[in-house]
Amino acid sequence: MDIFLIDAIGPFFKGYRKRRVNWSKIPFSHLSCQPDERRQQFARIAGDLDLFCAKVSHIGYTAVSLDDVAHLAPDHWIESSVNARTALLQQEYRLLFAICAGHGLDIYLTMDILSQTPALREWVGRRWDRAEELLVRQVDTVLRQFPEISGLIVRIGECDGGDVDGDFRSELLVRTPKQLNRLLRALLPVFERHRRMMILRTWTVGAYPVGDFIWHERTLSRALAGIDSPFFILSMKHGESDFFRYLPLNPQFFSYRGKKLVELQARREYEGAGEYPAFIGWEYRQFFTQLAAAGNIAGISVWCQTGGWLPFRRLTFLETAGLWNEINAYVILKIFRDGSTVEQAVKAYALETDCHDPETLIELLRLSEEVIRTGLYIEEVARRQLYFRRIRIPPLLTVYWDTVFISQSLRQLLNLLCERGAESIEHSRQAISRIERMEEIAVRLNLPAQDLRFMADTFRLLALAREYYFLPHSEEILQRMKTAKKEYKERYPKGLRPRYRIRTNYTPFTLRSRHLRWMLGIALRSRRGYRLLDHLLILHMTTWLYRLLRWLRPGLFPKFARKRAMGVKAVFR
Repeated sequence: MDIFLIDAIGPFFKGYRKRRVNWSKIPFSHLSCQPDERRQQFARIAGDLDLFCAKVSHIGYTAVSLDDVAHLAPDHWIESSVNARTALLQQEYRLLFAICAGHGLDIYLTMDILSQTPALREWVGRRWDRAEELLVRQVDTVLRQFPEISGLIVRIGECDGGDVDGDFRSELLVRTPKQLNRLLRALLPVFERHRRMMILRTWTVGAYPVGDFIWHERTLSRALAGIDSPFFILSMKHGESDFFRYLPLNPQFFSYRGKKLVELQARREYEGAGEYPAFIGWEYRQFFTQLAAAGNIAGISVWCQTGGWLPFRRLTFLETAGLWNEINAYVILKIFRDGSTVEQAVKAYALETDCHDPETLIELLRLSEEVIRTGLYIEEVARRQLYFRRIRIPPLLTVYWDTVFISQSLRQLLNLLCERGAESIEHSRQAISRIERMEEIAVRLNLPAQDLRFMADTFRLLALAREYYFLPHSEEILQRMKTAKKEYKERYPKGLRPRYRIRTNYTPFTLRSRHLRWMLGIALRSRRGYRLLDHLLILHMTTWLYRLLRWLRPGLFPKFARKRAMGVKAVFR
């Protein structure tokens, strides 16, 4: 492996006051163009980036990623006011690039296909040839003006969320494997001419026929047919979905023989984002061992700040509160760069941070992994392999980012998917006792015990929710749930410290269990390949059904599903 890449967007979020933060990309609208304010803002960013780069280069990372191509590529079809702001950003970024290079780090820029301003959108319209022309020109401009850049990281399967403001908004351009293949053939010669790397991400959210690019072997092979270049790397998340546990290693690592980059996450966006320990070492060590048989692994891409729509705002490698994410990032690097065992990696971390009891630290991290696997995930549900349309159903259904869902409809669904509910309740109780032991260890090691108290309070609520899910209905459980929710909100007041949102809805679900089971049997499948039913009905009719329901009943889908990230509509494209 040659590339040990880590995202470096954290410095751009210092002082960002929006309560729920979109961590998927630098908030460019937050960056000032006013001379005095801009100088102060970028002086702070530069100082934090210098600190970040010093720390990650010291432990062995070799490259960093920053956002993004569109904001650094002026064009004659772009509004003059936007080009003026781009010129200012170019000046500031040159200084930031110099900081990264000064620490011996390679630099990669992210790129969405396709980011547009209103003027660009009007010029491009629906014409593929113009979109392709624009992209070729953008890539050439950035690689020519910034020779210090080592390459670009290209995303084709996800675009900006609905909350993104600013000059540019990205939209999904590529819809089919054939279009992706054509685009690669247009762009790769530009990278080859500049002798820079093109890293193509397989991540998709299920939209359009290319939406299964992350897991479907035929889609991948059609998209990459004839693509063979020393300047091309395919980047894949470790599983067939987002950064969840219980997902086996993506089979595409073994079906595709070209150079590959493994995407891994240190700041666990679905597991507290660093508000409490969510250690991932032993699962990633298994992946490392399995990948030895894949061949052509070019390196790793570690997410230490990127990902999720969350109020949790700990900055990794920039403040002491980022401790739990930093441990993950350190251990991941030691595993994949040095082939260390988890125990060896943790001991090395302990030695560097003057922790004089590495064995006890290992115990805390092992307990952390057990708590996440049994107290956050419902194991029986998480182990099920389920697909809907072009996406792998996430293993975590009851918690999403910072929101805990407790509802009658979810209760009914979980009882269909889970036969051992009593066992799940017991797992959640055991998780609480493990957190109590973790807090004792944290006190002994002088680690932030308050994080474990927050974890315990949250997981007690999750444990109570499981009683609601799997025990017979009773008013006593409902009252305990309401009391626990109220006490949790009082203990963690809104605005003072980030906390989970508890979304409850005890309204009886109108659909009978047997009817829901029948519908799930039609909509979901347990294997990767599509059924005849999927080709005839699910892939096409559900698109029109979603549009019809959205028109007839606009409030049917909750605001969370409509407004967060790309919204539920992406699944039905």
